[in-house]
Amino acid sequence: MAAPKKGRRPAGGQGRPGRALALILIAMVALTGGMFWSGHTTPRLGIDLAGGTSITLKAKADPGKESAVNETNMNTAVGIIERRVNGLGVSEAEVQTQGLENIIVNIPKGVDEKQAREQVGTTAQLYFRPVLTYAPSEQPAPNASSSASPKPTASGATADKGKDDGKKDEKSATPSSSASTQGRAVSEALKAPSPTPTPSGSASSKPKTSASPEATPSVDPATAALQKKFETLNCLDPKQRAAAGEGVLPTDTTVACGKNSAGQWEKYILGPAEVDGKDVDDAKGVFDQQRGMWIVNMDFTSSGSKKFQKITGKLSQQQEPQNQFAIVLDGEVVSAPSVRQTLSASAEISGSFTQKSAQDLGNILSYGALPLSFDTQSVTTVTAALGGEQLEAGLIAGAIGLALVVLYLVVYYRGLSLIALLSLLVSAILTYVIMALLGPAIGFALNLPAVCGAIVAIGITADSFIVYFERIRDEIREGRTLRPAVERAWPRARRTILVSDFVSFLAAAVLFVVTVGKVQGFAFTLGLTTLLDVVVVFLFTKPVMTLLARTKFFGNGHAWSGLDPKRLGAKPPLRRARRASAPIDPKEA
Repeated sequence: MAAPKKGRRPAGGQGRPGRALALILIAMVALTGGMFWSGHTTPRLGIDLAGGTSITLKAKADPGKESAVNETNMNTAVGIIERRVNGLGVSEAEVQTQGLENIIVNIPKGVDEKQAREQVGTTAQLYFRPVLTYAPSEQPAPNASSSASPKPTASGATADKGKDDGKKDEKSATPSSSASTQGRAVSEALKAPSPTPTPSGSASSKPKTSASPEATPSVDPATAALQKKFETLNCLDPKQRAAAGEGVLPTDTTVACGKNSAGQWEKYILGPAEVDGKDVDDAKGVFDQQRGMWIVNMDFTSSGSKKFQKITGKLSQQQEPQNQFAIVLDGEVVSAPSVRQTLSASAEISGSFTQKSAQDLGNILSYGALPLSFDTQSVTTVTAALGGEQLEAGLIAGAIGLALVVLYLVVYYRGLSLIALLSLLVSAILTYVIMALLGPAIGFALNLPAVCGAIVAIGITADSFIVYFERIRDEIREGRTLRPAVERAWPRARRTILVSDFVSFLAAAVLFVVTVGKVQGFAFTLGLTTLLDVVVVFLFTKPVMTLLARTKFFGNGHAWSGLDPKRLGAKPPLRRARRASAPIDPKEA
């Protein structure tokens, strides 16, 4: 007689339910420990539940740019602002248009208001412009300009430390001589078809001749106006800084202000833009270990790389300051590195960045420039009073629904209701812990629709238990004892549960993709709880049912177990008699 094969399990059986229970227990302990370790023991609340900040922006068309306040540009701006705010880790922010020229941005509590205002209101028009000349904004004292901080170099280049002492002496010229030198440098740079000047040396070698009319070459009216604007520009005045680049096209020569590495304001005359923000493929703030400073690294598109290679190739052959290119963001020079070699693939913005400012700038540049400029009309604080009342009403409704589900389970399934309630408890714990962790991780915020999604999930989870319990009862009605019934019912119930949860998850995914704002919170919560339903049923409900089937209370079909064969109308098994007799009585069929 052949020995029976070892390790063979019944169809749909689970030989070691303890492993599955241990796995879900370890997961629950790990997630709960991570929640307490992170310090975020409660889910992050949305603006309707916790309050927050509401920012109203009014669009305006820039005079010098080809943009108009229309529906297309407004919708484009909404998308860019929403991606910027989401880049701060705020997935529940609301960005929507109001009327023809206003955009409303609602940001939940917990986000830095100043940081949010910078992100949503910054136009982020980025240009790379060649530097024609620059000077300290404030009137320098004698010999003071010799201590000016050196300019940074572009990524991949090396700093030119070989400045001779003669240039240092030239920089210590008197203020009047320096102003005259700057004027001649600008004039020569604007006249030349390409930047090939050595104005500083030739001009300052005879500083006293600047008082003579013959020393200043004739210039056209536009150049003279630009020189005058440059000389009178005071970068210490915020109004003058803001007005310096107003109405300027990318193809125009312009003046601008910026801070050097020492934090001092300098004024620049800049040539036409060679590369703009549309040529930037990606940007992010990183910490440079070698220099011990925060910088913003930028990667260019294929066309942007060619443009950048062309301009850096020209600038690398020039002398200072015309070997520098200024990185101009919204009309202000954020960095003006010198170029010592041809660059193409990437560039960096360096300066007095902190971690926050570098990452914010990288976030802004990554998502592109706004097609319009915006003025901040109002910034108001939104209270959570109305949301709190709605939440209380929602929680009461959820509690009533849960009580009705529990009552139904106890009355109809009796002892089996214990398994259902334990499964609901495990699902609730996992849902709460994961929501608390998702707040700091991805910026998930629990709003009223999300709470509704969690309440709806109670019915989805209970439905999975009911499907499994009814399959077990069907097997008992066919004359099987509980342990074989539990194992044979599982494959059929499992298939139904997976199909049902797949449909629910698919609906949640589609809803999340095609909607915006708060409705996404409902879809996200519904999808999350649907996935957790599968985890709980497979790793908790089924293993617990397998273990309880081995007890006398459930195994012997106690009247309060919910699996009493008599109450279920089970009949003695007749399968052997049917196999032995060839004809089948129609009554038995």
